[in-house]
Amino acid sequence: MGLLYFLIVGLIAGFLAKYVVPGEGPGGIVGDMIIGIVGAFIGGFVFTRLLGQPGLEGFSLWSILVAFVGAVILLFVLRALTGRRAVR
Repeated sequence: MGLLYFLIVGLIAGFLAKYVVPGEGPGGIVGDMIIGIVGAFIGGFVFTRLLGQPGLEGFSLWSILVAFVGAVILLFVLRALTGRRAVR
């Protein structure tokens, strides 16, 4: 069940991050899930190593928040590297 929870948390976090960070995001549900899953790793690192807080803890609002923060960081980095601008 842990993998399923991780995928669901990643999907939710990627979906939310795509709408918070301006610009064109990766396409579809798979793109959201990938952004969210990679964001979960980034968020887990940031919260655990840099802030001293717990990282992902199963399927909870805290885990979604951690993954969301990581996904937002990832999208900002990707936008900076690819030079994509917000669509108006």
